[in-house]
Amino acid sequence: MLRQYELIDRVLDYDPDADEAMLNRAYVFSVNAHGTQKRANGDPYFSHPIEVAGILTELHLDGETIATAILHDTVEDTVATSEEIERIFGANIARLVDGVTKLSKIEAQTENERAAENLRKFLMAMSGDIRVLLVKLADRLHNMRTLHFIPKPEKRRRIARETMDIYAPLAERIGMYEFMKEMQTLAFAQLEPEAYESITRRLEQLKEGSGGDRIAKIGSGLKLLLGRAGIDAQVSGREKHPYSIWRKMQERHISFEQLSDIMAFRVIVPAIEDCYSVLGHIHRRWPAVPGRLKDYISTPKRNGYRSLHTSVIHAENRRIEIQIRTPDMHAEAEFGLAAHWAYKQSTGTGNPVRPDQQQDWIKDLVEILDTAATPEELLEHTRIAMYQDRIFAFTPKGELIQLPKGATPIDFAYAVHTDLGDQAVGAKINSRVVPLSTVIENGDQVQVLRSKAQVPQPAWLKVAITAKALAAIRRHLRNEERGQTVALGRKLYDDIVQRLPATLADTALDEALRRLKLPDEPALMQAIARRTLTDGQVMEALMPGSGGADVAHAPPQSSAISIDGLAPGVAYELADCCHPVPGDRIVGLRRPDASIEVHAIDCRVLADLAERSDDETDWIDVQWGNATEGATARISVEVRNQPGALGMLATVIGQHKANIINLRLDTRDAQFHTNVIDVEVHDAHQLMRLLAALRAAEAVNAAERV
Repeated sequence: MLRQYELIDRVLDYDPDADEAMLNRAYVFSVNAHGTQKRANGDPYFSHPIEVAGILTELHLDGETIATAILHDTVEDTVATSEEIERIFGANIARLVDGVTKLSKIEAQTENERAAENLRKFLMAMSGDIRVLLVKLADRLHNMRTLHFIPKPEKRRRIARETMDIYAPLAERIGMYEFMKEMQTLAFAQLEPEAYESITRRLEQLKEGSGGDRIAKIGSGLKLLLGRAGIDAQVSGREKHPYSIWRKMQERHISFEQLSDIMAFRVIVPAIEDCYSVLGHIHRRWPAVPGRLKDYISTPKRNGYRSLHTSVIHAENRRIEIQIRTPDMHAEAEFGLAAHWAYKQSTGTGNPVRPDQQQDWIKDLVEILDTAATPEELLEHTRIAMYQDRIFAFTPKGELIQLPKGATPIDFAYAVHTDLGDQAVGAKINSRVVPLSTVIENGDQVQVLRSKAQVPQPAWLKVAITAKALAAIRRHLRNEERGQTVALGRKLYDDIVQRLPATLADTALDEALRRLKLPDEPALMQAIARRTLTDGQVMEALMPGSGGADVAHAPPQSSAISIDGLAPGVAYELADCCHPVPGDRIVGLRRPDASIEVHAIDCRVLADLAERSDDETDWIDVQWGNATEGATARISVEVRNQPGALGMLATVIGQHKANIINLRLDTRDAQFHTNVIDVEVHDAHQLMRLLAALRAAEAVNAAERV
């Protein structure tokens, strides 16, 4: 643990004018507040905030931020109050500490609600001052470094999952790639220990097989090539971290041996013109891999990241990735927005200069706070907004719009303005009229065609992928559905009133709302229409004694699948052609005999039906219900024809808590055999992790869902 004088000396080394007395007060206050509290590893609890502050000194952050780090757990975990912090350290530090503090005492029904409420408060604070995020990221990074001391594996996995879903993407979004990579690696080791061990072992084998000096040799060759051209360059190389390799294996559906760009090299040169000169010399020396050149200097990433990226085919037909940048670009690539918040950029008023007054992605997240209807939706939209690769498209006037890969004109329209998205009727991409479902490519010019008579359509949910678009569409559909539901509920209510044994008093409705604990009349009408209240319950609330003895106030049981427009209890079956599992986007098909089949949205049967003009099948919007407990998925696994291969498959499947229902040998030759396996899983996320683990196994050549 850093001692008091060591921490203060670190700050004074880069900021001689820092408020030393304030930092000393903060250190002593934190030590006294945490007192005898201990961490899971037995260390004094106050060692954690001190280490968090130490991490932030490496970024040369201002004194207020360092003091906030020292104090960040005092309000949450001790008897200290926000008023006490403000009185001793001032309003700025009190505001920052409050922004980092979790709402640990909130009364919430579920873990998701607690997580969503914490995230909501955190995002609001972050939108006002990005230093809140910097402290929180350092806090999470130190917690991940000590995660292995927590005895309960389920708690370790929960923290690791939250880190992977929220905090690593946040670090990436502000360009703090070193934080992101370390968090991902530590979380990956907890979430996928078998895959982590397999990949790290293979990386070690790769080093040993090349004598351990392959990266050094390639780096020396790069430096020699550039030196002969008269370019003074710093060259460094590394292997990509295990989680990055695992993601590539997962996304490309390939094995470790099929990866060809495991090594990456960084070239740092004095000026921008040198970057392009280096690129030319490298491409003259080695063949460039088509489609792998990325110019983030002329078109920076949304978080300000700038660099040239290229991949070339080096010796032994091996691909290597090369990043080319200046020292300033490198500093920003390592520390992102934190590099702009150093003490030397302070305005002198105690408020550092915000490098980008229009952090659009933060504004988008804050907008999502107002549109998310449930905690699950807030968490989903936040993850979508933070954790997607980007492309660049242009408006007809040349304005640059950044979008995630796979975005459509619907996403583009909402990125420009919510009203434009709501009124979109078509689009032109590069002056050619296209459907709204068309995927936008990097560099496309997009013009959205609009009509004031248009409103968001349910089908848009199937083609939009950005959080902002999905949130806006769902908000409109909810409002529209609410109006229809209230109208239906009012008709049913009138029928209930007609069945009462006497005329209602003028105050009966208000009394009924009070008894049912509902806020207003529309809420009652919705409850009646959705059958969350029985007729007897409504009658009893309106006129006590009229509802009968069978009135029960327990909520109705939810079915495994909710089908819009159908009464509860309608029979259905999961389609054998696509084996949908919870988490898949699904659709129902009502056949002429009135039976209902539930298919995954990308099922080939749906595509065939869509092309047939004579088909009499009705398409029904369906979704998985809260009571869903899992389903059977079918996977195809190609393994090497060697002893123990089948046992290895069963072991990996068992380790991921999936259950083998059926297994059959599909094809077999001298080298490989393919097994088709039916596995019982809880949801699509578990299935995805299972497939990724199978692909990482040594004996597996390919693993796919069928």
